[in-house]
Amino acid sequence: MLTESVNLLICPHCGGDLRQNGASLICSGGHTANIARQGYVSLLGKHGGTHTADTSEMIAARERIIGEGLFEPVAGAIEVAVSDPRLEGVEGAVVDLGSGPGHYLERALEGAPNRIGIAVDNSKFAARRAARCHPRASAVVADVWDEIPLRSGSAAVVLNVFAPRNGEEILRVLAPGGHLVTVTPGPSHLKELIEPFSMISVDADKEDRLRETLGPLADGLEDSKVDWTLNLSRAEVADLIAMGPSAGRLEAGSLETALDQLEYPHPVTGSVTVSVAEKPHTSGPTPS
Repeated sequence: MLTESVNLLICPHCGGDLRQNGASLICSGGHTANIARQGYVSLLGKHGGTHTADTSEMIAARERIIGEGLFEPVAGAIEVAVSDPRLEGVEGAVVDLGSGPGHYLERALEGAPNRIGIAVDNSKFAARRAARCHPRASAVVADVWDEIPLRSGSAAVVLNVFAPRNGEEILRVLAPGGHLVTVTPGPSHLKELIEPFSMISVDADKEDRLRETLGPLADGLEDSKVDWTLNLSRAEVADLIAMGPSAGRLEAGSLETALDQLEYPHPVTGSVTVSVAEKPHTSGPTPS
């Protein structure tokens, strides 16, 4: 792992600083975390393993979809957001919470050439890929609902793309003046697939709930809409379903029948909101 990344990590058991010793990270309290041969480290806390993590099949489907460039408008918007001139002078990493295989972190680092990146996901299959997403990236297995194993104020940018968010912990790890960049699906996102594939629909109150979860960060939240059309092949429709929370809602036979009933290429709506929140410089001391 990058030394610069290790210097920002803390022990998930006692909160102590970590240092690298060979193929392990250790703290002064005697806790040890082994670095996997794929380059990531597991820092699951006391509640680690209690929430569902993405499977290898889900991550592989996501990589195929991303590799086809189908979510390029989202990646482009993220790259622009992290290059915001207001972040000049704010020290810290780009931290991607719920990173998946690291594609969005990779693009963010292209927009922030002087920063390192840390991918955080509770799936080891995601972390394996995220550890290799960029030369300046490291990957950690951790649960965003638990205490995030990062020093307070260590992030200049926190990314949260189609992922759960822990507002209290995000506020803690953000440096004063740092930005939270979230991407949330809009009500019409993938609307053409929801009924035929029994997909989970987007809550109409999702944006309101985003503000509720962010606490003080919700003040001055800046939103921008990104809309585009995905022209999908049969395999791409199948992957789009398989990569997300709707995976497995249809039995294999029903899934194949539903796929057979579409005409290809099949136009599907992409619609997201990219929101940027800045941590005030005057928010008081950052909690430890």
